[in-house]
Amino acid sequence: MDGVTESQVGPPSPFERRREKLFAQLGGGVMVLPAAPTRFRSRDTEYRYRPDSELFYLTGVTEPEAVAVLVGGEEPRFTLFVRPRDPDAEFWAGPRMGVDRALSAFSPDDCHSVKELAQRLASLLDGGDRIFYRTRHGDGVGTFVSAALERARARGPRTGGGPRALVDPGEVLDDMRLIKDEQEIEALRKAVAISIAGQRAGARSLGGGVPERTVEAAVEGAFRREGAAAPGFATIVGSGTNACVLHYVDNEDTVQEGALVLLDAGAEVGLYNGDITRTYPASGHFSEEQRAVYDVVDGARTAAISVAQPGATIADVHAAATVVIVDGLVTLGVLSGDRDDLIEQGVHKAFFPHQTSHWLGLDLHDPGDYTRGGASRVLEPGMVFTVEPGLYFRPELSKGGAARYSGIGVRIEDDVLITADGNEVLTAGLPTAAEDMEAMLAGEE
Repeated sequence: MDGVTESQVGPPSPFERRREKLFAQLGGGVMVLPAAPTRFRSRDTEYRYRPDSELFYLTGVTEPEAVAVLVGGEEPRFTLFVRPRDPDAEFWAGPRMGVDRALSAFSPDDCHSVKELAQRLASLLDGGDRIFYRTRHGDGVGTFVSAALERARARGPRTGGGPRALVDPGEVLDDMRLIKDEQEIEALRKAVAISIAGQRAGARSLGGGVPERTVEAAVEGAFRREGAAAPGFATIVGSGTNACVLHYVDNEDTVQEGALVLLDAGAEVGLYNGDITRTYPASGHFSEEQRAVYDVVDGARTAAISVAQPGATIADVHAAATVVIVDGLVTLGVLSGDRDDLIEQGVHKAFFPHQTSHWLGLDLHDPGDYTRGGASRVLEPGMVFTVEPGLYFRPELSKGGAARYSGIGVRIEDDVLITADGNEVLTAGLPTAAEDMEAMLAGEE
């Protein structure tokens, strides 16, 4: 770097900072991260390509066929393999990065054509004491990893070297990814903002006689107009009893007058995901029974968020929501008995069967253990997760006191960031209180 001052080099990119953290934990291991495979919808018709989250997290690489090799030790090195330039292929599918551009864009220590993977990967793998690699069919890497382990098994007793174990990359990366850095939080804020725009567009399209697919189109059209790459997951537009199907994605029914519509949708922006659920009255106003159920769920959401603080656990969040849900079911006349006994017996799970939260980030259900050493995970600044209590009165289970609410399904979901002194509700720009929802649907907000 002769002739270049430190000020000219500039600060490291977020990807470089993440690699530094990785190398500090990798020891003498070697991590191999292949690109996600191209997937086909049918025959030779491809799905839109979605890059591998772990590869992107550490490198910023989004092209198919790439392979990153991160070698730990006293002199850690990042070697990148990418597709070579190919005018004929680029005519069909667009420009490729190529080795030269990849060198400047991603700052690897070495960069080669992926066509050289077979001749170069073996020596990189043989230098490690462990290989961090997730077996995945068809990525072009698994055979090389297996061969390296076989060589070490044969030669290791004599040489004392070579990789002796295959380790899931998540053993190192999951905890890293659980704490979001500034760039990730900004990406999530953008994804959430566009997700809110989609929710508002969907709400504006609601009404009796409107097909669920029309609402879906309004949501996803807003995502694209606002700059999202795609929905982060299949949009759920569950009207009436469809709202009682947790992952209803058919969206083929017609919204009936007076029905509730559960809209669960999120935009993917810069590969990061928003995830928001709101439940709207199609007529613009809740019925008495709908409002009663809705208020219980919104109270559970408020209680869960109130305990989402540094030092609390992710189980505390669920427990706070569960208490309000069980108390609400008693007030609604659905359950009777002592709250603690009801929770211990789990009778509420017929109406609230899922957990309150999941981690959120590059993946919709981002990695990270919910328990450590047998105890619930303690919340720390930088963690991002959903808070999404719900009540679902499936007609076949709505007997006795629940019969009055048969067919009602309500879920309310916010995205929450743990901060140094509490939390930030990233989705606060979209109302949840019943009266505010009605005002929004009336155009009064």
